[in-house]
Amino acid sequence: MWRNRDANWDLWPVPDYLDEVYREVRADDDAVLVHHSAFFRRFPAEHFGRSLELGAGPNLYPLMLSAAVSREIEAVEPSTASVSYLEGQLRDGPEESWQPFYARCRELQPALPVTLSEALARVRVRRGGAADLTPRSYDLASMHFVAESATESPDEFRDLCHAFAGAVRPGGWLVAAFMENMGRYRIADGPVWPGYPVDSAAVQEVFAPLTDELTIDRVNSAPTGEGYETTGMVLLTARTRNPLARKAADK
Repeated sequence: MWRNRDANWDLWPVPDYLDEVYREVRADDDAVLVHHSAFFRRFPAEHFGRSLELGAGPNLYPLMLSAAVSREIEAVEPSTASVSYLEGQLRDGPEESWQPFYARCRELQPALPVTLSEALARVRVRRGGAADLTPRSYDLASMHFVAESATESPDEFRDLCHAFAGAVRPGGWLVAAFMENMGRYRIADGPVWPGYPVDSAAVQEVFAPLTDELTIDRVNSAPTGEGYETTGMVLLTARTRNPLARKAADK
């Protein structure tokens, strides 16, 4: 059983990953944009002071999604390859292939800035992982395709999810997406990476004790390359438990 520490994430194949998954807006990613944007439209512009994107990788669309409601977004990522890519996108401007994603995000969230560069100006990149998060330090936390694709251990999957939820203040919000039923996987002709197959029930089991207003949905996956097979995506929104609010409600 591979654990997170057994993989060399600094060697994450950023160009191959982008070519395989993010050079166009696929149907499953569009479904994520629609789902998450409906959640974010519940809040006014810049409602959240400090937001987290945990395990950001080289995927820019989660940062686009939360930019409409966040004054500051911290992208926390352990891989030096992905950190370098993110820093380059912020410094030199985003690749043209991200513009269709942003155009779609703006259709769904009109409060977003006019340009993608403006939206990304509120992002700060920090190298780190779940173990480096300060508990209860964010108003909103977002995580996309991370906990289930970083380990084969169910206990470590749970711990990663708990660290993600624990980084948010009581009464703050979570939004996440998980690859459904994906075990070990390979990007292009590169090495094999650890994965833990999850479904809606597994996500429900982990987050139900930690949250209120938990919603879990799923969408089918678009076709992917050999070695990167999955049956769909599990989508989550939730509010972290606030013990004080619960006590007040019980009186």
